[in-house]
Amino acid sequence: MGIVLEPPCPRSVDGISIDPEPNWNFNSLLSEIESVEKKLNVFSKFPQPLTHTTLRMGRRSGGFVMRVSEDEMESDVDEESDEEEEEEEKHHNQICTKGNRFACDELYLSDDSDDEYDCEPESFLLSKMGLAESALYEVINDHQTEVKEDIRSQVSVVETEILQEIETSLSAIARVEKYSETRKEVERKLDLQYQRKVAEALDTHLTAIQREHEIKSQIEERKIRSEEAQEEARRRERAHQEEKTRQEKARAEAEMQAKLRAEEAKKEAERKAAAAEKEVTDRKAAEQKIAEEKTERERSSAASNAQAGGGKSIQAAESALALEKHRLKKLEELEEMNQSLKSRSNEDFSSFEKQIARAIKQIRGTKDNVSKKSNEIVKIFRDPRCPVSISTATFAKKIVSAKDHFAGSYVIVYVTSQFPQAMDIVLAEFHKACNYTVPKHIVNSQSAWDSDAYEQLDSTMRLYGALVQNDIRGGNVTNIHGIEQGWAWLARFLNKTSANRATATALNAFLQMAGFGLHQRYKTQFLKVVNIVREHFLPRLRARKDASNLQTIITDITAYLDDQMYLKEPVGRTMQTNTLSAEITAEEVNQSNNQRYQGNNYYRDYY
Repeated sequence: MGIVLEPPCPRSVDGISIDPEPNWNFNSLLSEIESVEKKLNVFSKFPQPLTHTTLRMGRRSGGFVMRVSEDEMESDVDEESDEEEEEEEKHHNQICTKGNRFACDELYLSDDSDDEYDCEPESFLLSKMGLAESALYEVINDHQTEVKEDIRSQVSVVETEILQEIETSLSAIARVEKYSETRKEVERKLDLQYQRKVAEALDTHLTAIQREHEIKSQIEERKIRSEEAQEEARRRERAHQEEKTRQEKARAEAEMQAKLRAEEAKKEAERKAAAAEKEVTDRKAAEQKIAEEKTERERSSAASNAQAGGGKSIQAAESALALEKHRLKKLEELEEMNQSLKSRSNEDFSSFEKQIARAIKQIRGTKDNVSKKSNEIVKIFRDPRCPVSISTATFAKKIVSAKDHFAGSYVIVYVTSQFPQAMDIVLAEFHKACNYTVPKHIVNSQSAWDSDAYEQLDSTMRLYGALVQNDIRGGNVTNIHGIEQGWAWLARFLNKTSANRATATALNAFLQMAGFGLHQRYKTQFLKVVNIVREHFLPRLRARKDASNLQTIITDITAYLDDQMYLKEPVGRTMQTNTLSAEITAEEVNQSNNQRYQGNNYYRDYY
């Protein structure tokens, strides 16, 4: 009977087969342990070689199983060993499925297997083993225990290190994400700041370019205006030279023709002296007869006019007199209605009248001022606390004395566009202030006039001329007494009035203000009227007995016609847009007025 040693584990684990032989020696055991160590190092992260101090297999009670190889007991032992091997394989497989990395941790150290082999008759087997086999058993058992503990400690270290690496990685990732978000926010702020700086720089650049363009445009406008002024001066100079040349040529031709006619007349007189004397006598008789007939007609006409005008001779067109009568009647009815309102009402309307008078006194030659004062007056007209009739009467009475003629005319046009019934009342006040606005001339009514009367005549006619020259049509503002009425006034004036100081003053003031607008509208027709003034009105004015005292007004009208001043827009006709230009325009108007009233002071020539 021989002794057979069998290990309490499966015969094959992970490709390692265990086939113990009954006749092992110590050297073969060492070589086998070294091969097992090499196999175990494959699964360990920190391999450690087995030394003599650790070369113990543990204290397992079931390291090897010795059995007696008797013939009658072989089958039973084989069956038991097979069953044990199957159970060990199952137990080993369970342990291997439970492990994460090291499937051999519980390979030789299962508590279940220890319990199983503790039940075997160890005393019987050990009694037959020698000292070498016992020592070998102890060494193997100690070694297995040490290997188990080393593997467990290494697994714990590896798991701890893995957890630390995971935590370190997570914290690093969090820091990286936080840093990335911080960098994105900083970059967004920097980008926003950069865009703001770019926008500010672009705005500054565009502002500078716009300012530069404005400066250039202003320079160009000044240059253009200067060139236009120079061109206008050159044109006027050329026109003056041409007119002077034409006059000299005409004078030379007239002198030549006069000489020729004088010679012919002398010869004719020498040939027909007797016949000429007879013809002269006959002609004088005929002229005397014609003069007597003309005197008789004038006397009868003056008598009829005196009867119609209450003892004074009136020169005016019938249509003009009818319009004057109609307007004055409207004014009279309006005044009666206002008196009735004031007597029946307990309210005091003087505050509204003062507001209108103050607004009219504050009228200046700027667009803003004219618009502001016009709106103030219209606002008073629309105030329900003050009747429109009272506002209309006050406005008409005060506006005819406006000092700034063009600005006052624009206010009249704006207010009467909103309240058309006020125009007839304004014109009635014009007729009361100056009968030449009709036009109407009362013979011998100027004998008691002084310089102030002529100044008032000039001012009123200038305001009337500024009013009729406004050719505004359409929109919210329309001049209902516009350029057509100015043309009709000029025709009636030249057809019906005689030439004297008062009519000459009225004509000069009217042409100074309305001549430009009339020429712009009627062109050649106006030039024909200019020729009538030159060829008929001025000669009649020069033919008067007091012509020596009328030289100033004659010179003014002649200069206006000869210099073609109706081609140039009068000062103040175009409203200015700012205060500085308004002050300059006011200075120019004042200077022109001073020159007109001081340098050309024909009102005081008679006194």
